[in-house]
Amino acid sequence: MAVTLVSTLCLALLVAVSASAVIQPRVPEAYLQNGNFEEQPNPKSLQKTKLIGKFALPKWEINGLVEYVTGGPQPGGMFFPVTHGIHAVRLGNEASISQTIKVKPGQYYALILGASRTCAQDEVLRISVPPQTGDVPLQTLYSLNGDVIAWGFKATFNVAKVTFHNPGVQEDPACGPLLDAIAIREFYPPLPSRANLVKNPGFEEGPFPIFNSTNGVLLPPEQQDLMSPLPGWIIESLKAIKFIDSKHFNIPFGLGAVELVAGRESAIAQIIRTVTNKVYNITFSVGDAKNGCHGSMMVEAFAAKDTFKVPFKSEGKGKFRTVSFKFKAVAPRTRLTFYSSFYHTRIDDYGSLCGPVLDQVIVFPVA
Repeated sequence: MAVTLVSTLCLALLVAVSASAVIQPRVPEAYLQNGNFEEQPNPKSLQKTKLIGKFALPKWEINGLVEYVTGGPQPGGMFFPVTHGIHAVRLGNEASISQTIKVKPGQYYALILGASRTCAQDEVLRISVPPQTGDVPLQTLYSLNGDVIAWGFKATFNVAKVTFHNPGVQEDPACGPLLDAIAIREFYPPLPSRANLVKNPGFEEGPFPIFNSTNGVLLPPEQQDLMSPLPGWIIESLKAIKFIDSKHFNIPFGLGAVELVAGRESAIAQIIRTVTNKVYNITFSVGDAKNGCHGSMMVEAFAAKDTFKVPFKSEGKGKFRTVSFKFKAVAPRTRLTFYSSFYHTRIDDYGSLCGPVLDQVIVFPVA
């Protein structure tokens, strides 16, 4: 089917109806206790950088080889990218840090953390809030000065033990994930509306960064919609996607959007309720974040049995285009999927992955 541009008046009406139906009052993020690790340990609990004792790190419980480090150049030619303060912790083989926090049973949360690998090895950070656990791969660097990551969970009791663990066994036992800031944020599950079957269509409910970060927030792969740090959406790909905000990026509408930063390995999806054999209209916007991401882009969209390709030529000026097409539902549930066809890097930083921006996804039945 041919992709057609939506009329300005129709788009404005749909955006207004959709946005007003889903935007919820956001709750500010808050650091965990000593979440930026700037409350320093007693010098007696340090052996060079190694923390000695289960409670050597203020407000945290530690197990295994945990180091308390300062950002910047390190002995041996290494460099620790501590961008959210001065100090950080590094988790050695099988090491962990944990903290018990107060939560609301049944409430959805996202942990937002500054994390990066410290060695050129396949490092993984395991995050657990029982009964939920997940592995966040750190091998791919999305920005050279450290990444910010969000991981979602649902509270089951009024307290939760949050644990960050290095499950790998590296060649160098001192290698391991570096954590430099940890915060938490409440979420309110978004609902579809009569005007739009998509939940959280404009990404207005998301892990807005608390840190002084201009790189956006990575949403790790293989997170389902109920537990996703981007409520309503599934991160079903092998690589992360990036949540971006209007304070640091140019986005088409509202306060939030997503950037598809890892080509076909960076996919986002949502399953919506449909009526079999009924025809629906889907509208969405594609653009660039005005972040130095240039070149020919292509967003591929899938709905039921239909596939659509939306080309976009980025000049890095924050422009976008809005497209619309129709599809026929073949089942009571229809999966919407979006990904970028190509890899891109910023022209001013070839070590930082970037890509097309997706915003304001609207689906409604054709009369």
